[in-house]
Amino acid sequence: MDNAQKAYNTMANRKMNCAQTVLSTVCEKYGLTENLAISLAQGFGSGMRANSVCGAVTGAYMVLGLANPPSKENPRQSLDKTNALAAEFNRKFKELYGSINCTDLLGYNLTKPEEAVEARGKGLFVTKCPEFVRDAVSIVEDLLKQ
Repeated sequence: MDNAQKAYNTMANRKMNCAQTVLSTVCEKYGLTENLAISLAQGFGSGMRANSVCGAVTGAYMVLGLANPPSKENPRQSLDKTNALAAEFNRKFKELYGSINCTDLLGYNLTKPEEAVEARGKGLFVTKCPEFVRDAVSIVEDLLKQ
């Protein structure tokens, strides 16, 4: 099973939030244990708990950072490269879904308990969110092949 499908299945089974799923799916390739990845990304689900950027996107940014470690001589070089990759990620993700914002993607503001309950009741976390993490992993892996 490829990583994108693994991420889809993990999210569909509601084992983690979107950020945890994306980061933990590919983290070991970049020297981060799965347990540490899951811990690190805990607070980044549901639009960073602030009606903001989707956890699949923030998880992808974390992977892009892991894939471009800074050098002591020129730490800015890896930052610039990661920023360029994140911008390209955003472009590709928006091409698929029109936004990188959790509320826009789901149509619900998850910081409002009643809207989170409604989104859960409609099954969005097991239908839409798995697609977001699958495609986030796929985009990241494509970007890192270049």
